[in-house]
Amino acid sequence: MADTAFYCPLSHEGVLAVRGSDAGKFLQGQLTCNLNYLDDAHASLGARCMVKGRMQSSFRILPEGNGYLLAMASELLEAQLADLKKYAVFSKAVLTDDSALWSRFGLHDAQPALQALGLELPDEAGATVRQPGLIATRISPGRAELWVVTEQASQVHDHLAACLTQGTLNDWLLGQVRAGIGQVFGATRELFIPQMINLQAIGGVSFKKGCYTGQEIVARMQYLGKLKRRQYRLTLESGEAPAPGTEIFSPTHASSVGEVVLAAGTDAGAELLAVLSADSVADDNLHLGAPDGPRLDVLTLPYELDRDQEIQR
Repeated sequence: MADTAFYCPLSHEGVLAVRGSDAGKFLQGQLTCNLNYLDDAHASLGARCMVKGRMQSSFRILPEGNGYLLAMASELLEAQLADLKKYAVFSKAVLTDDSALWSRFGLHDAQPALQALGLELPDEAGATVRQPGLIATRISPGRAELWVVTEQASQVHDHLAACLTQGTLNDWLLGQVRAGIGQVFGATRELFIPQMINLQAIGGVSFKKGCYTGQEIVARMQYLGKLKRRQYRLTLESGEAPAPGTEIFSPTHASSVGEVVLAAGTDAGAELLAVLSADSVADDNLHLGAPDGPRLDVLTLPYELDRDQEIQR
């Protein structure tokens, strides 16, 4: 299914809204992405870090009305909302859980279905187009998110069902793994700094925007080149997809060498993204869950890591 046209409700994520005259200013001092790059035609990935640079959440953010919408793993939303509210008390910004106001769909190879809704979506990652009550955003080649206000959700769902096969959330997440887009979940909250999941390589970190919570740590890792662990894509030849946070071991090192970021099942086994130490990857002796667990093999990512290019954002 992951290689054919389909749609899938994105039931695993919720929507945090930040609205008000100070919404942009407030978020600019809290998030890794640069809000100056966002407008009705551009969305972005991003993260919110603690002071020590570890991510409390990662998300897709886009402007809407008098503020911004952030889509993140549902289990993160309550804690992230509470933490941000502590910093928003002196700003004219109102933070709410708007999950019930939006239905969101993942679309794979579904350009004709979008066009029938009047949405001509460019191929560039982050490109965004809108119609009343509808927002479509390009995620990666052939993949898009469709945001629909709740009042129109039933009608749009019927349209998608008439044009496309309904896939599973696993189908959608497999495409995300293959696109190399990591994500923070409840089990990995405050475990990774942004560069560990390659967020800087896919437009989720700006090194020119100025200060934000955790910025000193994130910038130091980028400029001093001291990052020893980063995200890789791997395959598991048999067995179920492991949960985020599952440890990966190397008998060569006699210890845990990393954690699963995101995984999805395939016909044979699973593919996954994991944060691993570079030396353990070089040794090519990786096992899931235990030193004698199932073997993992490293696959390529669809993008290159280029520090000089990344710091230009």
